[in-house]
Amino acid sequence: MTQERTITVRSGWVQLPINLGMMVGGPVLFLVGIGMATNGGVLVAGFFCVCSFVLGLTGLICLGGHFTLQPNEACVLSYFGPYVGMVRDSGFYWVKPFTTKHKISLRSRNFEGAKLKVNDKSGNPIDIAAVVVWRVENSAQACFDVEDYDNYVRIQSETALRHLANSYAYDHGEEHEITLRSGMHEVSAALRAELRDRLKLAGVTVDEARLTHLAYASEIAGVMLRRQQAEAIIAARQKIVHGAVSMVEMALKDLEQKQIVSFDAAQKASLVTNLLVVLCSESEAQPVINAGA
Repeated sequence: MTQERTITVRSGWVQLPINLGMMVGGPVLFLVGIGMATNGGVLVAGFFCVCSFVLGLTGLICLGGHFTLQPNEACVLSYFGPYVGMVRDSGFYWVKPFTTKHKISLRSRNFEGAKLKVNDKSGNPIDIAAVVVWRVENSAQACFDVEDYDNYVRIQSETALRHLANSYAYDHGEEHEITLRSGMHEVSAALRAELRDRLKLAGVTVDEARLTHLAYASEIAGVMLRRQQAEAIIAARQKIVHGAVSMVEMALKDLEQKQIVSFDAAQKASLVTNLLVVLCSESEAQPVINAGA
């Protein structure tokens, strides 16, 4: 892995007057040489013309060494191939001519992946998508250790998301098992940790990773919806029956303690049956009054 190292470069404001002076000095020397040629000093005139050409060309080449950096931006420098170093501080700088400059943004970026159709831990097809907040931490690795770090982040993010979906069940796992639907914070933390390991080679760090879309695939969505509805109905029935039994128990206890009426076993069974029917029925109860004989 390429190690990042920071170097100190010359201020561009100091070097700019020197470069402009060389560019202006070249034509001035050329005019001086022409004047000497008219006075008979041909050899000296030729020397001044050559110097003017070299001086002007040097000033023009040196202007190519200037560059600017904005906040949260880095410039990776290489000189005829080998890595020289990098500059992080914003400002106006100058480096030796023919130095290759690669500017890399250090700002945080969002990557919102497309919806992927994958199988969860139970083999059910699901649609899943995530958003990743990332930034370049090591500019040297991002520039030299991978071909295209933007494309690298995109492909590795999709790969990590597929692996995450295969590692968790959608919403029906074993007891106390984390699922994609119920353990959003744990799942997001696992995705962020895996992305950091995968993107370390490119000098990229992940600040946040969260699921933005999670649903069953269209081919099984209807079946899973009916299953969820059935489970909701069963859970509601269990709560209704539990409440009804508690109410019947309380009614019998109060009637016996206050000695309002006494029941034998058959009457208790009949009363319990009627109360449970009234309390657990979905429709409104229609009582029948027995006037007796």
